[in-house]
Amino acid sequence: MKGDGFGTSEIAAFAARASFSGVPAATIDDLGEARVVIVGAPFDWGASHRPGARFGPKAIRDVGYLGFDGYRPHLATGIDSLSVLKVVDIGDLNLPPGYMDESLDRISAAIATIAQAGKIPMILGGDHTITYANCRALAAVHGDFALIHFDAHADTGAGTIGGMPHSHGTPMRKLIEEGHVAGRRFVQIGLRGYWPEPETVAWMAEQGMRSYLMTDIVERGLGTVVDEAVAYATDGADKAFLSVDIDVVEPAMAPGTGTPEPGGLLPRELMDTLRRLARHVNVIGADIVEVSPPYDGVGDVTALLANRLVLEILNGMAERRLAT
Repeated sequence: MKGDGFGTSEIAAFAARASFSGVPAATIDDLGEARVVIVGAPFDWGASHRPGARFGPKAIRDVGYLGFDGYRPHLATGIDSLSVLKVVDIGDLNLPPGYMDESLDRISAAIATIAQAGKIPMILGGDHTITYANCRALAAVHGDFALIHFDAHADTGAGTIGGMPHSHGTPMRKLIEEGHVAGRRFVQIGLRGYWPEPETVAWMAEQGMRSYLMTDIVERGLGTVVDEAVAYATDGADKAFLSVDIDVVEPAMAPGTGTPEPGGLLPRELMDTLRRLARHVNVIGADIVEVSPPYDGVGDVTALLANRLVLEILNGMAERRLAT
């Protein structure tokens, strides 16, 4: 169907075509027996500093050096999560550059279709604006769920680019203000730097959000902080969405991002944490955002890390599924 927004025919030149790790390609109208559906959202019209995240889905798919055989047994567990979860890839959505509302509506429509089919969307971004569209759709299908957010920034701004309602600095605030996700269901891990301002931090606290700074992680340990955060957000909720901004990682090790902030997590810490989370909570969706290949330097290290973060989340989900 030409121009349907689901990437089935029309597609932008910057969109990806190969499937993630060679998993079977699918269409949104025929997801088969898949448990997890990978979908790309090549979108960066919400970026405030350095653009380029529209190229993120393509880079995350292309960077794997192990080939495209659809087979990825985890060395530590021996589990091939791609097979256990019957992962498929529907490619990148057809998002019209610069058309904010139309693009967000197309993303929400696709995520809702996937969720309504009983599948779990794994979304490759794209800047962080897309989390608004992702979680708006999932809230309509699933109702109450926890949002576990890894980021250097809170993304709770009240219109951060020329006063516009949507940007990569606003999605968490918009989800709360519009009633899609309750404030007390939000936990944020890895915040640091010089934004947002005290007034916004106070607003976050009033909503019941819990924010854990890098200083908390340094003083108390990442494991302790994550356990406390997840216990708070999932109290009374049996579902969770994972949103991972790649800038939560130390930019010396993940330079390809739009708003780098020194002093972040190590890649190994984040990989282990995401796998553990996906093993212990009921993940209804996840997104990996803010990978900007034009700033990745030599070796595609940021895209490679994002690729492995997807695999770690999938492996944790597969461990959980096999244990039940």
